[in-house]
Amino acid sequence: MAFFCSAWLPGAVLLLAVIDIRLTVSGQQLEKKAEQFFRSGHTNNWAVLVCTSRFWFNYRHVANTLSMYRSVKRLGIPDSHIVLMLADDMACNSRNPKPATVFSHKNMELNVYGDDVEVDYRGYEVTVENFLRVLTGRIPPSTPRLKRLLSDDRSNILIYMTGHGGNGFLKFQDSEEITNVELADAFEQMWQKRRYNELLFIIDTCQGASMYKQFYSPNIMALASSQVGEDSLSHQPDLGIGVHLMDRYTFYLLEFLEEINPASQNNMNDLFQVCPKSLCVSTPGHRTDLFQRDPNTVLITDFFGSVRKVELTKETVSLKTHLPQIEKRHPPDVVLEPVTYANQLPVSEIIHQKPKQKEWHPPGGFILGLWALILMIFFKTYGLKHMKHVF
Repeated sequence: MAFFCSAWLPGAVLLLAVIDIRLTVSGQQLEKKAEQFFRSGHTNNWAVLVCTSRFWFNYRHVANTLSMYRSVKRLGIPDSHIVLMLADDMACNSRNPKPATVFSHKNMELNVYGDDVEVDYRGYEVTVENFLRVLTGRIPPSTPRLKRLLSDDRSNILIYMTGHGGNGFLKFQDSEEITNVELADAFEQMWQKRRYNELLFIIDTCQGASMYKQFYSPNIMALASSQVGEDSLSHQPDLGIGVHLMDRYTFYLLEFLEEINPASQNNMNDLFQVCPKSLCVSTPGHRTDLFQRDPNTVLITDFFGSVRKVELTKETVSLKTHLPQIEKRHPPDVVLEPVTYANQLPVSEIIHQKPKQKEWHPPGGFILGLWALILMIFFKTYGLKHMKHVF
C-alpha cells in the first residue's frame, strides 16, 4: 500500500502543476482581454480643429480643416464636442464660382462644407488669445457652451491646426503668431488642470515638426507634415476654382480616414505611414516619447471616433407594441433617399473617377467677332452696292 501511494504521489503533483499552469495562462488571457478592452481609459472624445489663414489664395487651409471636421463627425464625434475655428469663410467668398461649397478634390467632386457645418469661431474671432483660452478654459462666463472645450481628465482630445508657419511659430490671420513655447505651456496648463487624458496633436504647415519640439507634458502624441527646414506643399489644383484645393499631407490623411469605421482596428502606426515622402515630397514627422502607451496599442478611433456611453440597469423596460401612426407628408409611392453630410461618395471612388466632360461655352467677344468676320467677307465679295439687301 505504501508503495502504491509513493508511486501515485508524483503523478498527482504533476497533474496539479499542469492544472495550475493552465489556470494561470487562462487568467493571463482574461487579464489581457480586459486590459485590451479598457486600454484607453477615456470616457469621451473632443476635437479642436483650427484654420489660421485668411484670403482666397489660402482656400486649401479651410478645405483641410473642413475635411478633418467631416471625418471626425462621420466617425461619431458630435458637434457638441467639436470646436471648429475657421479664419475665413471661403463658402461665401465673392470669388467662389460655387457659392456655399468648399471642395477638397478637383472636378468639384467632394464638397466638404456640407449642409450642417457648425463653425464656432469664424473670421476675426480666430486669434491666438481665443485659441489659448479655449484650450485652457480661461474664457468669460458669458461664452456659449458650443464655444467651450468642456473636457476633463477622462477626455481624449484631437487638436488639428493648419496654416502658414515657420521654424517654431504658426501665423494667425497674417497678423500675429503662436510659438511652440506658448503652445507647449498651454498643453501643460491643460494637464495641470486635468483637462485631458490623452492628446493627439496634428499640424499641417511648413516646418511643422518645430511646433512639437518644446512639448513637455505627459500623454501627448504629435504628428507634423514636414521637418524643420522643409515646406509643406499644396495639392489638387483646380482650374475652375483657380487655387489649390488641399495640402498634400491632409489630402492623404483624409484618404486614409475614409477607410476607417468605428469598429476599425487600425492603430497609430498605420497613421504614421499615410503620407511617405514619395507622396508628400516633404518628410512627415511624429513624436511619441511623451505618450505612455505603445502606438501599436492605440486605435485610430481612440482620437478620431467617439466613445458610446452605456447605462446598465436591472429594471424592466416595457416597450410599446402599438405606436401611433405618423402622418406621412409624401405619397406612399414616392421613395425619398436624402443624401446626408456623411453619406457622400467615398474619396477612394472619387480619386479614381474619370474627370467629367466640361461644357463648352464661347469666350467673351466670340459672337461679336464672328459677326464682324461675316460682314467683312460679305463686303469683300459683293461690295457696298448690295448693302441694301442686308438691311
